[in-house]
Amino acid sequence: MDLALFYFLVLGFAIFMYVLLDGFDLGIGILYPWFNQEGERDHLMRSISHVWDGNETWLVFGGVVLFAAFPAAYAGITSTFYLPIMLMLFALIFRGVAFEYRFKSDTSRPYWDFAFSAGSAIAAFCQGMLLGSIVQGVPVGVDSLSSLHWLTPFSILTGFSVMAGYALLAACYLFMKSRGRIQDHAAKLGKRLLLITILAMIIVSLWTVASQVDIRQRWFSGLNFLWLSPLPIITLIVAVLAWRDLNSHATGTVHHEGRPFWYAATLFLLGFAGLVVGLFPYLIPRQLTFMEAASPDSSLLFLLPGICIFVPLICAYTLWGYRVFSGKVEDYQEGY
Repeated sequence: MDLALFYFLVLGFAIFMYVLLDGFDLGIGILYPWFNQEGERDHLMRSISHVWDGNETWLVFGGVVLFAAFPAAYAGITSTFYLPIMLMLFALIFRGVAFEYRFKSDTSRPYWDFAFSAGSAIAAFCQGMLLGSIVQGVPVGVDSLSSLHWLTPFSILTGFSVMAGYALLAACYLFMKSRGRIQDHAAKLGKRLLLITILAMIIVSLWTVASQVDIRQRWFSGLNFLWLSPLPIITLIVAVLAWRDLNSHATGTVHHEGRPFWYAATLFLLGFAGLVVGLFPYLIPRQLTFMEAASPDSSLLFLLPGICIFVPLICAYTLWGYRVFSGKVEDYQEGY
């Protein structure tokens, strides 16, 4: 139980780190069509050129933890959602190729721009659909290759919601890393995306509570809502603070350029916490808990030294990358 819970927490940490870091990374591609003036797209690419590949390390690490520590859940999720997972992976690969070739191209650059933007949007949408499908529940005994059970109105909503959230992270990241026209445009987009993201969070939350009996009981039975009410209250407070800082740029008042990004990250953290509250202890809702899916203790102990080595290592080079390139894009764009 203790080892299984430890790996469950490690898996949750890896998922959150991926969503946060690769989220704004994918969001840059989603925002690409709204930045089409001379030099703007070069600026967007340079803003993530030093971190985009490292951010995806967390996806690989999370997959390894799920495979090694919870093989039953890994088998169930990958077989049931084979098509959207493969589509997401192909989109990420296509996006990575486009990223590298764009810098080396001239006449073909518009095609690589499209590939980068489309790959980012498709990958984000697939991640949102996977989230919605897992929350909604995995049907038993379906043919993963012929069934489109994961393609539902709810999963489509969560797909677009994740796209909006990633775009919000990207807009706040650009607001933090840019100057002049791009920063102004990022602030305007950020305010719109903040409203869309909060609205999406409200709709998804209400839909989930209305359609999922177990989650509704978890939130509203007894005094549970009283204890859990800080989550939605703090979410609204953080959203208001993010709006204030983004709006302060338009009004010319003093603002802190880095705060909106961390407010957006906090929104994701609060949303993730609400998801865990509703689903714990399940990895596959109503089918498989993390205790049932866990590997034998001997296997979990065997994995422990690797986890203890690689988690600090990945965290260290992630922090190093962001610390070294902590200024504005214009300050380190030479060489990219």
